[in-house]
Amino acid sequence: MLDRTGDAMTLLLSALTIGLILSLLAMGVMVTYRIFGIADITTDGSITLGAAIAATAIVAGCNPWLATALALLGGMAAGSVTGIIHTRFKVDSLLSGILVMTALYSINLHVMGRSNVPLMQGHTLAEEAGQVGKGLLGAEQVEFFGWMVSSADLAVLVGTFLFAVSCAGALYLFFRTEIGTAMRATGDNAQMVTALGGCVANYKLFGLALANGLVALSGALLAQYQGFADAQMGIGMVVWGLASVIIGEALTGSRSLGLALAGAIIGSVLFRILVAIALRWGLHPNDLKLITAVFVLAALVLPSILAYFRRRPVQL
Repeated sequence: MLDRTGDAMTLLLSALTIGLILSLLAMGVMVTYRIFGIADITTDGSITLGAAIAATAIVAGCNPWLATALALLGGMAAGSVTGIIHTRFKVDSLLSGILVMTALYSINLHVMGRSNVPLMQGHTLAEEAGQVGKGLLGAEQVEFFGWMVSSADLAVLVGTFLFAVSCAGALYLFFRTEIGTAMRATGDNAQMVTALGGCVANYKLFGLALANGLVALSGALLAQYQGFADAQMGIGMVVWGLASVIIGEALTGSRSLGLALAGAIIGSVLFRILVAIALRWGLHPNDLKLITAVFVLAALVLPSILAYFRRRPVQL
């Protein structure tokens, strides 16, 4: 049985792992919000869609890697629908996301067949990582910075870290390609891209598909780590992603592509640790979304307030 210190270390490992998983969500939000200037509400539905597809497929006996890939494709399809409504039918981007998110709630229930799908009997990527860790370390528990922790938990953490860094690296390389550069230019100056013969609508469409694919991938991994998919798990996740991006930018002090991606990972992990600490110190779980929203609002408004006081003349 774990002592108080061991229990705290287990909680820290869990917070780090979930933070890394949700860093994929943060990267997706970064693509839509920082590159295209779109606050895509589809995020709240696509993360649940990814979890629903992966969980349902795994329960049906599907290989967890294939189930995760299907979740990625499902998220890209959801983002594509938002993109089509926005670019082809000229509906406002915010309203397009709200429409798709609303539709996804019913779609997710149809995919799962009920409001909650447990993965107690399914074989998940988290279990695979845990088995690999036990095999490599040769013990159920190992010493980690002076504390005894589960080798399976440690292996899942390492595997999630490598996966998140790999996704960030792939995204960095993509945005330095010709298409990726054109997508970034679309967010900076759409008129210039049009004048150069580029199709702004297609770039936005692909960007929304890519972003929601990352979000759904995050949902698939989160469901496999937590052991269930739930129809309510996506509520407020777009705000979580914004919080992670804002924290990352504050820490890195730059919006350059590489540092922005690194900041999204760091911000997501740090934010999850802060949430875990707050919950451990007695924050009621029902207040979590409220505190998150207040934090994001403060982070968005505070720079303007500080700039105002800097410009204000000093009265003697």
